[in-house]
Amino acid sequence: MTKVIVGIAGASGAIYGWRLLERLRAQDAEIHLILTRSGEKTLYIEMGKTAAEARELAHYSYPLEDIGARIASGSSRMDAMIVAPCSIHTMSAIAQGISSNLLIRAADVMLKERRKLVLMVRESPFHTGHLRNMTLLAEMGAIIAPPVPGFYNHPQTVMDIVDHSVDRVLDLIGLSDPRVRRWEGTSR
Repeated sequence: MTKVIVGIAGASGAIYGWRLLERLRAQDAEIHLILTRSGEKTLYIEMGKTAAEARELAHYSYPLEDIGARIASGSSRMDAMIVAPCSIHTMSAIAQGISSNLLIRAADVMLKERRKLVLMVRESPFHTGHLRNMTLLAEMGAIIAPPVPGFYNHPQTVMDIVDHSVDRVLDLIGLSDPRVRRWEGTSR
């Protein structure tokens, strides 16, 4: 079973974190959840979902302050971590190694252990400082995967657009869904 840490930070786009939890649950991944306070608030404002409801989708949930949690150690053998959505604040703290809470510490562990760390950065536009932090993270091995929709699959609903980005992230951690519509090219 693939062990995945899901971090939900406070950027707009809580639906990405929620949908990721649903899709990971459907794939029988072992889910370890960390919610920031801003992530909890945004989840409620944007979706009417509570932190308790998000925790029900996870197998394990950790308080943000629990720096002693097992996922704060490289010996825990997590396979991947996805922060969805990832705020600029969280991304910048990860880039600079400021492990002031469990989400940032868990991401730091993923980097130091050379494991998959995917950040669905949800801000726009970016200034040079944001881009430099993204470059630092990419150089350290993180994958920067902003939720940027594709339209070749002719989405009909907001959830189609959300799923496109979530599908791409699941591909990145090796949990591809065989039902995903993929680009087949223009020639037939």
